Amino acid sequence: MTGGTTSVDTVEGCLFCGIVAGDVPAEVVRTDGATVAFRDINPAAPVHVLVVPRRHITNASTVTAEDAADVAALLVAGKAVADAEGIGSEDRGYRLVFNVGPDALNSVPHLHLHVLGGRSFDWPPG
Repeated sequence: MTGGTTSVDTVEGCLFCGIVAGDVPAEVVRTDGATVAFRDINPAAPVHVLVVPRRHITNASTVTAEDAADVAALLVAGKAVADAEGIGSEDRGYRLVFNVGPDALNSVPHLHLHVLGGRSFDWPPG
C-alpha cells in the first residue's frame, strides 16, 4: 500500500464510503491519498479489484470537471493494481470498467473502477 490519507467526503450508508473509512471490512490491496483498492467479493475474473475514490462521487454520469483529479487517480491506481497483480505487462492484459446505472448492473452508488484480468475476455462484453 502506498501514500497517506486525505480528508474524505463520505455519504452515510454508502458501502464503499464505509470501506474507505475502515468501518466495513474489505481485502484492501492498495491505498493512496486519493483512492482505495480492494478485491471484489463476487469476482468475475481471477483478478477483480475495485478502485474507489476516497471522496464520494455517485457514478461516472455525475462526474464534472471538478472531479478530474479523482478520476485520473482512479486510472493511475488501476494501472498500479494491474502491475502488482501481474497482469499489467505487455504479454498479458486487463480490462478497466466503469458501470453506470441499473442497465449496467451498477449496484453501489459510489464511483468505482473494476480492474479485471487473469484470463482472456470476449468482445463485446456482456
